[in-house]
Amino acid sequence: MTESTGSTPDPTTDSVPEWEQRFRAPRVSLPDWAEEAPDRSLFVSNATGTYELYAWDRATGEQRQVTDRPNGTTDGVLTPDGEAIWWFSDTDGDEFGVWMRQPFRAGGDEGAKDEPAAPGLEPSYPAGLAIGRDGTAVIGRSTDEDGTTVHVVRPGAAPVEIYRHRESAGVGDLSHDGTLIALEHTEHGDAMHSTLRVVRPDGTTVAELDDTEGGTKELGLTVLGFAPVAGDTRLLVGHQRRGRWEPMIWDPVAGTETDLAIELPGDVGAEWYPDGSALLIEHGFEARSELWRYEPASGDGTPVRVETPTGSVSGATARPDGTVEYLWSSAAEPPVVRSTTGAVVLDPPGVKAPRSVPVEDVWVEGPGGRVHALVQRPAAPAEGPFPTVFEIHGGPTWHDSDAFAGGPAAWVDHGYAVVRVNYRGSTGYGRAWTDALKHRVGLIELEDIAAVREWAVKSGLADPEKLVLAGGSWGGYLTLLGLGTQPDDWALGLAAVPVADYVTAYHDEMEALKAMDRTLLGGTPEEVPERFEASSPLTYVDAVRAPVYISAGVNDPRCPIRQVENYVDRLKDRDAVHEVYRYDAGHGSLVVEERIKQVRLELDFAARHLGAPDGPAE
Repeated sequence: MTESTGSTPDPTTDSVPEWEQRFRAPRVSLPDWAEEAPDRSLFVSNATGTYELYAWDRATGEQRQVTDRPNGTTDGVLTPDGEAIWWFSDTDGDEFGVWMRQPFRAGGDEGAKDEPAAPGLEPSYPAGLAIGRDGTAVIGRSTDEDGTTVHVVRPGAAPVEIYRHRESAGVGDLSHDGTLIALEHTEHGDAMHSTLRVVRPDGTTVAELDDTEGGTKELGLTVLGFAPVAGDTRLLVGHQRRGRWEPMIWDPVAGTETDLAIELPGDVGAEWYPDGSALLIEHGFEARSELWRYEPASGDGTPVRVETPTGSVSGATARPDGTVEYLWSSAAEPPVVRSTTGAVVLDPPGVKAPRSVPVEDVWVEGPGGRVHALVQRPAAPAEGPFPTVFEIHGGPTWHDSDAFAGGPAAWVDHGYAVVRVNYRGSTGYGRAWTDALKHRVGLIELEDIAAVREWAVKSGLADPEKLVLAGGSWGGYLTLLGLGTQPDDWALGLAAVPVADYVTAYHDEMEALKAMDRTLLGGTPEEVPERFEASSPLTYVDAVRAPVYISAGVNDPRCPIRQVENYVDRLKDRDAVHEVYRYDAGHGSLVVEERIKQVRLELDFAARHLGAPDGPAE
């Protein structure tokens, strides 16, 4: 067993390969903006080498760094008047902390001063935040001891608790006039399918919207936002009544529901235009996304296309002037924040990220239906078979898309083909596909991955002797589980921040994830021990024959370090070939050089155990 350390080349003296340039190139998120002061914006950037929050005054062009912490900061929001920035302060990535507040503008020579945004609230995991125009804040909190609580915090007053429940819940939104609060909750015990409750600031209930019918019907709801107009009590809601996500309008005060029935294939999300007259539709279908404008009052139900290039829109917002800003990328093209005016909205300084290769779509018949996979091939050599990395996404309720990603691009640069599988449990292919992930957790996903692996070998894409199973979070979990349950199929495993010992992971993880695991497996480890045993990588660790590389954050609340150590100890006991890299962060790192180091260690591990493929020299 090796404890990996790695080394970082000096970019000022060494030739920096393109794959590292992609990580180091400055990036920016889609800027958020204050509802009452739209020239004031907030975005995330890695310009300093660590992902931090930045304030941007569009009127003057001035930008300043808001946060500066060793392990980075990404969670922040502007108050509606644009006068202040709230940001979440945890400890080294453990996701457990408090909301801090600082002025939008720095104050004199000493800069902006941070202060607790809600004095009197103890540290917790965040469970939603909404801030009103009068300064009132609705704060969702989650702790192992209390479950989920929601507090209303008025300026100068002590926090008032208005909600508490053991099951997971969260703050959805606060109405324009501050009189209604939308909550998502799973009091019925199904953490995958929320129901909605609208309450007054004193916690009394206005209305409920429940599509689960006592838990017998697996239909979920989500809050998309109150209408941004004074006196308008309409709430935009996402529902699954037709087997996919799509929006409707619910007025909890009038007791009315308006079915929008937007006829687009795939999942449909939405948000309000600032004047409330139209909806900005975000449409995801078969690993790509696009934008539409829809006017509920038009009567014809026909959305109008908002032109974007082919690829993936990772976020979009309608501005007060009617233009739309969006963050776009494709597998080949790095991300950029664009506007429907044709302009680049926010162009970070410095060297631009090199392009990568485009993605190909593959459909494979699996045991549960057609499985969609995305394939990237190295530019040289032109013909396979290639050593192939199956890069498995996390979630599990997530999906890989035609979007720019530094990790897969690095493997392609080194001569590997990369295959990403949207297995059962993935989003974007309908409710039945996502909800298929129950009770045989992990084993179901691996059946779909195995079907794509078989296609990759038979088609001549993949070298059967050089197949790598890799992934982070849930993808890391599936990597370890696959190495143990499919030991003849994989030559190497690379697991980042994985679930490795499911029982210990359950007992150590944050409370909201315990609720999700109870939903997926049908109970606790004590109630359904056979399911946890069948789905735990630790059960099959003695069958693992491929060399295994594991990386883990020592402060990770999602895939805690103790359960990783249990798995590693079992590998040690039988002298299995493995390496472990532990780093001082949580569920991944926000430090660019740390991310590069982790990819470099994986590339090196693969080269040592599989041999260097024919790829471009560094």
